[in-house]
Amino acid sequence: MLKTDHLVKTSYSPEDITFLLKDMSKIQIESNIDNREKAFSLGHHYSESLPIEYRPSPEYLRLYNQAMNQLSSYIAQLVGIVTRRVHKYAGTDQVVIISLARAGSPVGILMRRYARTFLGLDWPHFSVSILRGKGIDENAIKTVRDLYPNHHLQFVDGWTGKGAIQKELTKSVQQLNEQGLHLNDDLAVLSDPGGCATLYSTREDILIPNAFLNSTVSGLISRTILNNAYQSPEDFHGAKYYAELEDEDVSNSFVDQITAHFSTEEENILKQFNEFPIKNERTWSGMQVAQEIAHKYYKNSDLTKVKPSIGETTRTLLRRKPHKILLRDENEEAVKHILSLCQEKNIPIEIIPDLYYRAIGLIESEELI
Repeated sequence: MLKTDHLVKTSYSPEDITFLLKDMSKIQIESNIDNREKAFSLGHHYSESLPIEYRPSPEYLRLYNQAMNQLSSYIAQLVGIVTRRVHKYAGTDQVVIISLARAGSPVGILMRRYARTFLGLDWPHFSVSILRGKGIDENAIKTVRDLYPNHHLQFVDGWTGKGAIQKELTKSVQQLNEQGLHLNDDLAVLSDPGGCATLYSTREDILIPNAFLNSTVSGLISRTILNNAYQSPEDFHGAKYYAELEDEDVSNSFVDQITAHFSTEEENILKQFNEFPIKNERTWSGMQVAQEIAHKYYKNSDLTKVKPSIGETTRTLLRRKPHKILLRDENEEAVKHILSLCQEKNIPIEIIPDLYYRAIGLIESEELI
């Protein structure tokens, strides 16, 4: 039986999700962008502190709502496709969804809802932390495996960028399998422009509207925290609950609005699902592009400064210090919110018509060419 009294609170229903994250809501470790970037340059890990939550302007929220109205049915279609792919790949009805907090959390909720309604399956759903350079929260994964020793554990995220998190997941899974956990590293995502996931619905670089916002579309949960000053080796990775943002929270309306389209999209879901193999091969095409961009813009070819895909570019604008944003076409509907953020934050844009991704964020650095 899982004890939940030490876990972080969330605005999501416990029926939808359990965050395996230590509650760190009372700890003040937020820092502004300049201070965080300075800390990163000195070797501190991004999980040791939190960015100050971006409060969207009325115009930006208008763009979010517009995107939801335009894309909810399409996102519902993608959820159905990847859920059915996971079921077929697992080869069993006994599946546990492990979403990667935060971008994967609402996707995991949607997959759980789809599986229950259209597959008649009640898949438990846990959301855990994975950190670049640190790996997945091993304590959390061991907890899930203890609860479900014979289930297929399926890792889920929203989208891929260049593939850094997939590489981190593969490394973590290998280490955990050496301890007898019987995991697989086949990540399931809605959109895989990086070409690094094996279970996806599209490899187009698409706008998934939860990329627009931070905690207010993620159950009011902060980014995940790993800071030895506040955590012991036995603890889960941590997170904060932002109670002060409850009036701005759209987390449940996001998943409800997409869920409402499952029935009308089911015919399209079945048609497209049947065209996929059990799983796809990884091409790593996004990583190759990111390496080329890093070599072109940075003297030290620093891959960590290149943030490809609409989702990653948006997150870069919300919580990092970008040098510039690369766009394939500034007139595309999918990048309107990126243009809005660039204007608001005075970030320059460079148009590259043959860009592989629709958008790429470049982080400020002393190594820029």
